[in-house]
Amino acid sequence: MRRADRLFQIVQFLRGRRLTTARWLAERLEVSERTIYRDVRDLCLSGVPIEGEAGVGYVLRHKLDLPPLMFDREELAALRLGAEMVAAWSDPQLARAAESALAKIRSVLPAEIQRGMTPLHAPAFPGQHEAAFAPLRGAIDKRQVVRLYYRKPDGQADQRDVWPLGLFFWGKVWTLIAWCELRNAHRQFRLDRIETIGVLLQTFTPSREQTLQAALRAYGAPRDALD
Repeated sequence: MRRADRLFQIVQFLRGRRLTTARWLAERLEVSERTIYRDVRDLCLSGVPIEGEAGVGYVLRHKLDLPPLMFDREELAALRLGAEMVAAWSDPQLARAAESALAKIRSVLPAEIQRGMTPLHAPAFPGQHEAAFAPLRGAIDKRQVVRLYYRKPDGQADQRDVWPLGLFFWGKVWTLIAWCELRNAHRQFRLDRIETIGVLLQTFTPSREQTLQAALRAYGAPRDALD
């Protein structure tokens, strides 16, 4: 993360909380507490109204002026619930991004709107997708071939080299839609059945018939080709 982005994130977190410690900020931004102390000092020198001290915590003395969010109450409730679901059911990196987005939303909401919002929450439950989710997401972005070692529905062990195309959530179950080199066709794989995943250096360029859009057109619904 660039330092300018980190300074912006610090201000956003401070705006959304009453008292924020350097340790809490350091954990969220994945830097040392010493770095946070230096960043807060520089923000104060630049005129940001931060009050507090090392070992105690920091607060903003008053709200910073920002343009109003053009969302109604229902839209804000949907955004907050969506961010909580991402934080609860994805990988740690996306969870931190969702938490940052929630802090930005909370920091600019008028108190009367926050009090009147329906209490919708998405608690996290222990899952078996965490180990595979982050590397698959990265492989999808970079179009890298992955090697899956997993258990088939009948319990047998299997191995496939696939082109990862998209991840779909079905309520406690994530599935991967991919082009399977063995089957020469689109297939789906449940993340909770993947035992080991290897991201290969080999990249892929899908033809028109091998894309995610082609898979969705062929399936009608992504559950139809679960492997």
